[in-house]
Amino acid sequence: MKMKVICSICALLVILIISCQSSDSLEFNRYYAEGSVVYQTHCQNCHGQHGEGLNGLIPPLTDSVFLRKNSDQLPCAVMFGLKGKITIGKRLFEGQMPPASGLANIEIAQALTYITNSFGNKMGIFNVEMVNGDLVKCR
Repeated sequence: MKMKVICSICALLVILIISCQSSDSLEFNRYYAEGSVVYQTHCQNCHGQHGEGLNGLIPPLTDSVFLRKNSDQLPCAVMFGLKGKITIGKRLFEGQMPPASGLANIEIAQALTYITNSFGNKMGIFNVEMVNGDLVKCR
């Protein structure tokens, strides 16, 4: 009898803990998980499995300072590509990042949520409304 009561209480606690996640937390987790897939499919070949980049050719995605400072330009870089010189972590990179043709704005938001919360970065969610607003500014 005592064992049934203890098991029932434990089951109830597990259910309560799972159901107590906020909608913001659930949204972040969805964006992050989907962003991981988008990153692996469209970004990882160049930027690396751990966002380390490629020597002096392809910039790393591990510089939180650069990402924070340029967060409103990140959707534009993904959608339209990037050309010219950029400095990341006191290193100069010059070249061209091709546009991520075919990605929907939601996929860009998911990928940016993953990138800006992986590789040592902790920037929170990059939702589709933010991406839509930033993309209007760069056109």
